[in-house]
Amino acid sequence: MPAPDAIPFEQIRERAYELWERNHRPEGFEIEFWLLAERELRKERARRNADEPAGSGVEPPSR
Repeated sequence: MPAPDAIPFEQIRERAYELWERNHRPEGFEIEFWLLAERELRKERARRNADEPAGSGVEPPSR
């Protein structure tokens, strides 16, 4: 069972492929693009989590 904060393999693969294509498909940089994709996705997730209000999306009671 993957860790709860793990980014799905397929999502990393898709992002790495996009990065590879954007960079004119260079040979021999598979690991670099994979790691860059994973780093980008983790940053995006952290940014989304930081933007969410405290309380896991639960709205505060109205007065």
